[in-house]
Amino acid sequence: MDGNYLVGKCLVAMPGIDDERFEKSVVYICAHNQDGAMGFVVNRQIKEFYFSDLVSQFNIGNIAPVAPLILHKGGPLEQIRGFVLHSLDYKKEGTIEVDDKFAVSSSIAVLNDIAFGKGPVFNLIALGYSSWGSQQLESEIINNYWLVSEATPELLFKTPDDNKWQRAIDEIGFDVSEICRKTGRA
Repeated sequence: MDGNYLVGKCLVAMPGIDDERFEKSVVYICAHNQDGAMGFVVNRQIKEFYFSDLVSQFNIGNIAPVAPLILHKGGPLEQIRGFVLHSLDYKKEGTIEVDDKFAVSSSIAVLNDIAFGKGPVFNLIALGYSSWGSQQLESEIINNYWLVSEATPELLFKTPDDNKWQRAIDEIGFDVSEICRKTGRA
């Protein structure tokens, strides 16, 4: 895949994907090379734990009530590890620019800045991540588990989580009613 890596793109789960953890998921890919890929599911909310809980857990002080921010299930791996996918208007030590639209931070500083209203304008907080070994993601795409779509600020930050999968499908121009619900190759 020389030069065709999927950094900065979204994976969109095909209907009928065999793994219920990724059913109707949209995954932002922040790293992809010959050794594998890493990304965050951007449309699965954590309903039992909130940003205010995270702020309390890390003893981040604040002068006003913490805004009710949603946390996301970034993937099945290391679900206690946090990442912030965000706009490029924010950069601190440890911030990694993924492409010309998005960056990822994973320090306590970004959580502190978000709590105090000094963080990135647009952000998505994910606990855990998704990962693929060498050639695993490529194989899954060949076997029709995933479609690939553009990652836009509108999709990632402004579209309600419940609508992200369908919006990504629509932006690709794919009609899911015209496909078989089983994955694989002919």
